[in-house]
Amino acid sequence: MLKDILGTLATRYLIAFLNLALIFVNARALGIEGVGTLGLIWASVSLNVTINSVFSSNTIVYFLSKYSARRLYPIAVLWIFAGSAIGCIALSLLGLLPGGYTPDIYGITVLYSLGIAHSRFLLGKDHIWGFNLTQVLQGGLLFFVVLYFYYVCHRQEIASYLWGLYLTNGVAVIVSLFLLYPYLRPERVGAPVVRFRLMMKEMLAYGLWGSTDNMAETCATRLSYFLVERFVGIGGVGLLDAGTKVAESVWNISRSIASIAYNRVAGSKEKKEQKHITLQLLKLTFLAMSVVMICVLLVPEWVYTDYLFGAEFKGIREVIAFLSVGIVALGCHTILSHYFIGSGKIRYSTFSSCIGLVSLLLAGWLLIPLYGINGSALSSSFAFCMMLLFSLLSFVKITNKIVR
Repeated sequence: MLKDILGTLATRYLIAFLNLALIFVNARALGIEGVGTLGLIWASVSLNVTINSVFSSNTIVYFLSKYSARRLYPIAVLWIFAGSAIGCIALSLLGLLPGGYTPDIYGITVLYSLGIAHSRFLLGKDHIWGFNLTQVLQGGLLFFVVLYFYYVCHRQEIASYLWGLYLTNGVAVIVSLFLLYPYLRPERVGAPVVRFRLMMKEMLAYGLWGSTDNMAETCATRLSYFLVERFVGIGGVGLLDAGTKVAESVWNISRSIASIAYNRVAGSKEKKEQKHITLQLLKLTFLAMSVVMICVLLVPEWVYTDYLFGAEFKGIREVIAFLSVGIVALGCHTILSHYFIGSGKIRYSTFSSCIGLVSLLLAGWLLIPLYGINGSALSSSFAFCMMLLFSLLSFVKITNKIVR
């Protein structure tokens, strides 16, 4: 398990480093308003991806122990195309889609979701190397492609970034499909027949809770972008996005560990072992994230404004500081959330995310009009802490029934 965690952690941090470097490049090439526009685009894509997770993402990993990849794959792919359309329509009706970018948001959502689905199939088959490779192609390759468009083709514009997303996610989908192909071959003669409708019903029952959970958590982490746009403006979104991306680079620790934790918990039927694994990884996550976050907070403001982002991003260190406690809390919550999902108690994770969303909306409407971007960061931290509190109380309640 340690080898898988270290490999996945190294992959995540390679991607995080390149994505962070890309934020710096975007800041210099596009300015604070360009970064803000990209932040809104990514927020829209993230919300759509959560809709697609009903029949993909962790739902795939959970049902691979029961059904073959060949049976699950068509359901996941068909829903990705349909779910992406539903998401775009819903966001458009709510007035949340950035103007003029609806086709791009749909196309990028489809490709990105396909890459996620393929990586989850590989993870469910313990193909950790393939899982990590897909992650690198989706995230890490983007830095080099965008750099080529910006400085070799001399096209420093948002369209270059979007074309980079199309290219890198397309490559990730093709390569991961090649790795996944052996698991999609026709089944042996005499394999039990499972009704398509029965599979859909079971996956919907599980995935709907997971999708609600993901949607609530994504809203809790990204809805503040739309609130800041309303109260502060697109430039405020750019500053918030830059500060959030720096702070969230620490979150990659928990994301890496959580992917392995979920796989181990879902693959174990022993409640005592599930509890033990979760506690070990929770302690590791808290310690690692706290140490790294302290290091980030020690970076002075002038490093960001003079060398990394530019003078337009003055105040970014305050944003990071207000987010810091919440990011550590969210990382710890992520481990507990994957315990709930992997052990079949997904409702607890969903309730936790919904509490976070409600907390964000209440705090955001109060603090953002008064304190602007810092109010948004503080609102996010408050929401993440509330999510962790509920998850901890639920975990203690559930595991106290387990014999030590």
